[in-house]
Amino acid sequence: MPRVLPAEAAVEDLLDLLAVDLSERGWGTFDGLAWLTPALVTWLRDEVIALNQANAMAAAGVGRGRDHVKDRSVRRDRIAWLKGETTPQAELFGLLAILQRGLNERLFLGLRRFEAHYATYEPGDFYKRHLDSFQGRASRVVSLVLYLNEAWQATDGGALQIFNRESPLEICATVLPEGGRLAVFMSEEIPHEVLTAQRTRHSLACWFRCDEVALPL
Repeated sequence: MPRVLPAEAAVEDLLDLLAVDLSERGWGTFDGLAWLTPALVTWLRDEVIALNQANAMAAAGVGRGRDHVKDRSVRRDRIAWLKGETTPQAELFGLLAILQRGLNERLFLGLRRFEAHYATYEPGDFYKRHLDSFQGRASRVVSLVLYLNEAWQATDGGALQIFNRESPLEICATVLPEGGRLAVFMSEEIPHEVLTAQRTRHSLACWFRCDEVALPL
């Protein structure tokens, strides 16, 4: 079950708990983040819905640069990269910058920047088990997913499954993508997958990176 923070919890409280979770097991999930306001979650949800309805999201691929391919047997979501140019994106980027600084202070990760995109899964879409970064790439270090859905039920599918970094076939957690819920994990260490969605599913994915130059998306 996700950790539920009390209503008075500040971002520093989340960072303290997150540092422990990332150090001890490589992942954490959280609900009740007062600083991540319902208004901001709704704003972001409305934005990704509008992008999806305008057919402004592109089929996602796997790999980067010249290795980037679109393989529908691996993943079927559609994405739109964020630039921080709209009001909700700018507010979100301010929060992500605070998280980046806090993780560096607590875990000495050397994070230098972050990137983020919206993702939409239509019924029947999935993303098979994978890592967000390969060992030794020194790029994506910490992955963060913010869910943007309303009243999500287990029967709606689309859950995030998190696997044990020591025993990759062992499922550690099954996380329903309920709006405002946060999942964070070490990009090189934690295998995960998105199970097949039964209704349209929206989320926002972010990666904190230790490299300085953005690669072609």
